[in-house]
Amino acid sequence: MTRRLVVVGAGIAGLAAAFEWRRRRPDDEIVVLEAGGRIGGKLDRVDLAGHWYDTGPEAMLARVPEAVRLVERLGLEHELVRPATTQASVVLPDGRFPLPPGTVLGVPASAEGLDGVLSPAGVARVAAEAELPPLRLDGDVAVGALLRERLGDEVVDRLVEPLLGGVYAGRADELSLAATMPQLAAHLPAAGSVLGAAAAARDAGARSRFDTDAPVFVTLRDGIGSLPAALVAAARADVRLHTPAHRLTRTATGFELAVGPSAAPQTVHADAVLVTSPAPKAARLLAGVAPGAVAPLEGIPYASMAVVAMAFPAQEVAAGSGLLVPPVTGRLVKGVTVSSAKWPHLAPGPGEPLLVRSSVGRFRAEAELQRDDDDLAAAVVADVADLLQLSEPEPIATRVVRWGGGLPQYLVGHLDRVAAVRAAVEEVPGLAVAGAAYEGVGVPACIRTAERAVETLV
Repeated sequence: MTRRLVVVGAGIAGLAAAFEWRRRRPDDEIVVLEAGGRIGGKLDRVDLAGHWYDTGPEAMLARVPEAVRLVERLGLEHELVRPATTQASVVLPDGRFPLPPGTVLGVPASAEGLDGVLSPAGVARVAAEAELPPLRLDGDVAVGALLRERLGDEVVDRLVEPLLGGVYAGRADELSLAATMPQLAAHLPAAGSVLGAAAAARDAGARSRFDTDAPVFVTLRDGIGSLPAALVAAARADVRLHTPAHRLTRTATGFELAVGPSAAPQTVHADAVLVTSPAPKAARLLAGVAPGAVAPLEGIPYASMAVVAMAFPAQEVAAGSGLLVPPVTGRLVKGVTVSSAKWPHLAPGPGEPLLVRSSVGRFRAEAELQRDDDDLAAAVVADVADLLQLSEPEPIATRVVRWGGGLPQYLVGHLDRVAAVRAAVEEVPGLAVAGAAYEGVGVPACIRTAERAVETLV
């Protein structure tokens, strides 16, 4: 029996779901509704100095299966590229230091290798954690609160903050330990200490890597931003741009969606509906069919950020794959990726430009983005040129891409909110949710939520 699936949202979760549905039910009709004018959500790429260059995610975690498996199913495995280097440094007020190896999102497993990154007193504070009373947690806690109490402020401000700020555009003192560091949280009860839990999480990760030569991250030769078009083509989906969904209602046979201009909406019928919109939009759409999901969805705030892509004249830089820049430096930028060094396919030939990207913006610091593109680009270029000590600091080209309200914040209690959303949605047969708001903001995590949603609906 032919069915119609309607997917709300044409980001990576929505498009991956459409592709997975087509794999499982090749004769069904698939409609993807997208309020904006392009597919891909935060997966985007620009032409920068003659190269396809990602201005959304520029790497995918390879040591979990979902993203690489999807690429393989699309027949694009020959496009996968592993990094040439992953050695990053952290920029601090008193110098630049290599990022210590063996940490779990910046959380050390011991005091070894922290000299310089932390002060002597900071290193001693970390070493002393083993002498503290065994750690007992009662429910979820903020990452910053736990680590400041157990390991001291410097670990948070100098190591954890720049890493979480890069992934979530969030703040360690507000982000949920259980949601953002699940591996660490899982080992805390048995370990009784942060250092012990970090060591156990690190070792468990190492044991799970059957191929020790396999890369941690990969990208695509034409950019991760090339995935959306490949998914649409393979899914043979009817993608309708500039078509927001305003209202979702149940019918005797399925669902009706009011879509298009609010003054003159059209009706779209569906046998199954998958909502991949950001949490605030999902809350409004689900209000009439799953009211229990509204409050927890409204409890997921979002941060805005911007990515500035830059091409500089050919020159040498000594920064490895890039720099992490914590807020304690007072800098505008929070990270710099030296793409020409990190990715072999972007390595410059003789006389070819140096390709660099940098990100700006974090939760509750949106004022940093309240300037026009030219001003923002100029400020970021000045910061990057200084950080990389460029001999030719005037760029050949710059591109500014803004992600307004782009990154969900996994605040304390996030997993409970997600469980409440899923419980409410599961009471409605034929309805599911997926996307970055739930179980991870990375590309593989979004794909995972999409595939699980399709499994539930099918």
